Amino acid sequence: MTWLTWRQFRLPTLSVFAALALIGVVLGITGPELVGRTSFSDQDALFVGTILTLYLLPAVIGVFWGVPMITRELENGTHSLVWNQTVTRKRWLATKLGFGLLAAMVAAGLLGWAVSWWASPIDALAATQTDRGMLSRIMPVVFGARGIVPIGYAAFALALGVAVGMLLKRTVAAMAVTLVTLVAVLILVPLFVRPYLLPPQTETIAITGEDITNITGDDTHGILEIGVRNPPGAWVLANETVDSAGTVADPLPDFVQTCAPRPGQGPPERGTIEECMGQLGAHGYQQRLTYQPGSRFWPLQWLELALYLAMTALLTWFCFRRLRHLS
Repeated sequence: MTWLTWRQFRLPTLSVFAALALIGVVLGITGPELVGRTSFSDQDALFVGTILTLYLLPAVIGVFWGVPMITRELENGTHSLVWNQTVTRKRWLATKLGFGLLAAMVAAGLLGWAVSWWASPIDALAATQTDRGMLSRIMPVVFGARGIVPIGYAAFALALGVAVGMLLKRTVAAMAVTLVTLVAVLILVPLFVRPYLLPPQTETIAITGEDITNITGDDTHGILEIGVRNPPGAWVLANETVDSAGTVADPLPDFVQTCAPRPGQGPPERGTIEECMGQLGAHGYQQRLTYQPGSRFWPLQWLELALYLAMTALLTWFCFRRLRHLS
């Protein structure tokens, strides 16, 4: 059964690992050049490319590994032949799932490790930044392309593809449903689950002109909100102006609306708006930051990995339950 699974699975497996080897060569050549630098603007394309690749890998595994692994046999009827060769249903499914999950986790682990090593100088510099110029590794977009969570993504994607395939029994339909579901999960978890895996920290700081990093507003409502410098390397969930009672100032008080230039006045001198907005502090206003500090990167990685492995286990249980109803 193991040899049969390998023969059925070897082409997609070798294709993915060949692509990973090529990516590894590129990262191995360019990685040492990043050590000791303080500017990485010339590496923006490769930086974004590595992130996209790590999000693309689970999609490839779920759609092109997970779905055909079972669904193609169900469509062709070859599973009945195997079951009549003294191979039980459970052994058939366990061998396929075991081989697929192992290959998927190894592939994602290797790619995650290679990209984390390559980007370590960039991540180290981003961890010291307090403005929005660089994305630290704990930020949602980067977080999923670092450390060990890609292993969980890959395992979940493969189990999802197998489960959807066993449920729908149609390869093309199962591929579409798997892709849509996986994308939805990868979007919803960072938005609604990851921020609260650990209780966020809250910090209230004084408002000064030099700490203001952004001012948002429009011609209709004037100045709506401001932002101050973030804690170094943190993932800021909320950057809010509050009054002396701790109530969020929405909108900002009228006395700062004159800080914005009037239509037709032309651009103000550098720093004058921020200095004007600094008077919020004199009226008892402060800035409240809610964030996950950069030091929680690895605890969050382990917790999210555990979450995805738990969902993988649940899908695996579903597959074995569904196996009873296949004919």
